[in-house]
Amino acid sequence: MPSVKTGTRRWVFGGECSSHLPVELAKNTELQTGTHLYWAIMKKVVLAPQGFKESLTGMEIAEAMSAGVKRVWPEAETVMVPVADGGDGTLQALVDASGGEVRTANVEDAIGRQIEAEWGALGDGTTAVIEVANAVGLARLTPDERDVRRASTFGVGQLIVEALDAGFTEFIIGVGGSATNDGGSGMVQAMGGSLTDSTGRELSRGGIALADLANIDISGLDNRMAEASVVVACDVNNPLCGPRGASAIFGPQKGATSDDVRELDAALANYAEVIAKDLHTDVAEIPGSGASGGLGAGLMGFFDARLRLGADIVLDAVNIDEHLKDADLVIVGEGQFDRSTVFNKSPVAVAQRAKLNGTPVIGVAGSLGAGYREVHEHGIDAVFSLVNRPMSLKAAMEDTERLVAIATEEACRAIWLGVRAN
Repeated sequence: MPSVKTGTRRWVFGGECSSHLPVELAKNTELQTGTHLYWAIMKKVVLAPQGFKESLTGMEIAEAMSAGVKRVWPEAETVMVPVADGGDGTLQALVDASGGEVRTANVEDAIGRQIEAEWGALGDGTTAVIEVANAVGLARLTPDERDVRRASTFGVGQLIVEALDAGFTEFIIGVGGSATNDGGSGMVQAMGGSLTDSTGRELSRGGIALADLANIDISGLDNRMAEASVVVACDVNNPLCGPRGASAIFGPQKGATSDDVRELDAALANYAEVIAKDLHTDVAEIPGSGASGGLGAGLMGFFDARLRLGADIVLDAVNIDEHLKDADLVIVGEGQFDRSTVFNKSPVAVAQRAKLNGTPVIGVAGSLGAGYREVHEHGIDAVFSLVNRPMSLKAAMEDTERLVAIATEEACRAIWLGVRAN
């Protein structure tokens, strides 16, 4: 069994070596003459999972993890710090961390239906959190309802106005999961901006209409935004147009055909040209401008928004570095670990910060997808799946809380210290 010897002690973590020694040891049983097996007794365990999509929130996952930890180390302090990466769960994580509240507003979804959408009022009284997916998310539509050519971000603008009316001036906008490809044009129209064709007629909603855009007039745009600060929580760096742009990369998952992609890409290119002409801002090539169907470009072009990695925004907001300082173990989690997890996702972001202190990190996931082993190269020492017997996805999702507790318990039991007397 691999081990790292320090004096007469070897710290063994799930079969892999770690230099981070536990703060206390307790002999469990004698294996053979001169050899003993010791359980690592953890005094502080940081639990920093994301929510599991369509199942439990990050806090609910953390609570289930805590139950699993306590079965192994009853006296351990479990510090629950739910995290997110700018997509699902960002609003809840920031609200929980700040002592804020989730509010609701009546807005339009991506295809113009009236819905009730959530937004976050943070505890500082000045910062609002908006998850684009709450208003115009792809998950709100059935496959038959998806209409990427005409889907609009109008509801996002309505949420921003709702927060402005409530006195909020700082905005964190999570842009993942949208059903739209309109560059944020609908958002601008909802906030009083005017987008017209060559005859002066206001454009209809949707990305395809931007092919006819000739002029932008922001004289009627909500003037409170001039004093507002906007940060876009984003985990992609795609430009607005081209083979890596919004239409080509994200359009197909929203229902775009190859013809749609070509036409929408041309429409967004025209949009960028008119923004450059009328607003004197070049958004076409800025990394992240292609996020959420080009919404990143709209937020930067109209509101001078700054882009930051969503995971970093959340981790800084929840003060994760302070929590990690004296932790003996960190447990992260998300619905599925796969190759995409290493690309600016919160489990890896937490793990990399934990490794600055030499702290071991384990991951608990609903499932393990293709390429999940790559997380081992990015700070996550071992991963454990909830699926411990043959079961359907539906059954697993209905039993997530119990399965998370079991997987966490087993992960903790896998952490042990072999001490060999010389």
